[in-house]
Amino acid sequence: MANQIYAFANQKGGVGKTTSCINLAASLVLSKKRILVCDLDPQGNATMGSGVDKNALDASMNELLQGTAKAQDVVISQTPAGYDLIPANSDLTEAEVVLLKKHGQQPLFLVKALSALKEDYDYIFLDCPPSLNMLTVNALSAADAVIIAMQCEYFALEGLTDLVNTVKQLQATLNPRLHIGAIIRTMFDGRNRLAAEVSSQLLEHFGNKVFQTVIPRNVRLAEAPSYGLPVQLYDKHSRGSAAYSALAGEFLRKEKAALKKETLKREKVKG
Repeated sequence: MANQIYAFANQKGGVGKTTSCINLAASLVLSKKRILVCDLDPQGNATMGSGVDKNALDASMNELLQGTAKAQDVVISQTPAGYDLIPANSDLTEAEVVLLKKHGQQPLFLVKALSALKEDYDYIFLDCPPSLNMLTVNALSAADAVIIAMQCEYFALEGLTDLVNTVKQLQATLNPRLHIGAIIRTMFDGRNRLAAEVSSQLLEHFGNKVFQTVIPRNVRLAEAPSYGLPVQLYDKHSRGSAAYSALAGEFLRKEKAALKKETLKREKVKG
């Protein structure tokens, strides 16, 4: 569905969350979709991976969350991959401290900040930090749904349980529309028995919320961020690029099906 906000979240680091965020965004641009990527991680990985120098920013997510800049003023238009970006760097830790001091008094601040932009994009992607902190809470408060990138390993399942519980809590208190939108299996190696077992458990418990497309371990995917490029621009013939192109197609099919379901639901209510 158009004009949707998705938070890419997982409190476990190194699972391909940011990689999935920027590469799905880049693939959707190739399908003529208008995409905004918002970096909410002080590490600034989504910023650097989008070809923007995080150390040379005039304004960033930090100023947006502290209310010293408007959303339109911090958007970088047309990164090399074709999507727009609200960048971040280590300055964002200042905003996190401010949010902590307010102890959730403004958990919807990001909602207000993005409201001026939402109609300009088909999809807004929020790349969350690898922790359940106030930055993540703000992202989940602003999102329509959560996309979880995870490796198929034991500890990832434990982290998934915590994240699902957090989503339920926020759904009950701050954001009733929030839900688990999809799960992406990343860095997948089908030869690994544990990976296959965890993958089966995910499919059993989450059903069609798990993307059928799996993202393989791929050297090109790992190399691309160091060049400030999504893998589609770094090596469009790689297995990683093909996987995210397929993921984008599946994403759009799911969106189309969800829109059709919502339309039928509304027509039934009217009838």
